[in-house]
Amino acid sequence: MIIWLNGAFGAGKTQTAYELHRRIPDSFVFDPENTGYYIRDNIPMEAARSDFQEHLLWRTFNYEMLTYITSRYEGTIIVPMTITDVGYWDEIVGRLRGDGLNLRHFTLTLTKDTLKRRLRSRFEGSRSWAAQQMDRCVRELAGDAFAEHVYTDHLTISQTAELIAAKLHIELIPDRRSRLRKTVDRLITQIKHIR
Repeated sequence: MIIWLNGAFGAGKTQTAYELHRRIPDSFVFDPENTGYYIRDNIPMEAARSDFQEHLLWRTFNYEMLTYITSRYEGTIIVPMTITDVGYWDEIVGRLRGDGLNLRHFTLTLTKDTLKRRLRSRFEGSRSWAAQQMDRCVRELAGDAFAEHVYTDHLTISQTAELIAAKLHIELIPDRRSRLRKTVDRLITQIKHIR
């Protein structure tokens, strides 16, 4: 199974992905952003796009990688990635589903006030790239193409992961970490994903 977590930047996709990973045995987090950074760093500036998703290579590579991984790995693959363009979505997710893969998608949905607060907690101000994409992401991800929507304004990361697991009928490993350990784990995840 592939679990794709979509949502605006700051919605909690990566934190939720790693929470699920910690609590689902035989799971793996696949991050499509890494492909984007590879492309950005390895093509001439004149050929670069402002958003790496605009590169056909990015969309093709992520489709191919997920196809490759699922053909060799029987565990759960968790993909935290914002995609708001329906055409790009179809090029990756539509093709994967068309191939018969069991891909479940959830858009983490929350208010702009909550998003702003979460971005500030990541030290991203109103001029950050993520903040500048907020209105577009919220508007475009509200559409039916990006259902199923999971409203997370009043949920913790653990509660969000548990809600998604329940929708998928996945039994999570009980979380016996202390509050301090949870905080440390989330800080480590956040630091590892600073771009």
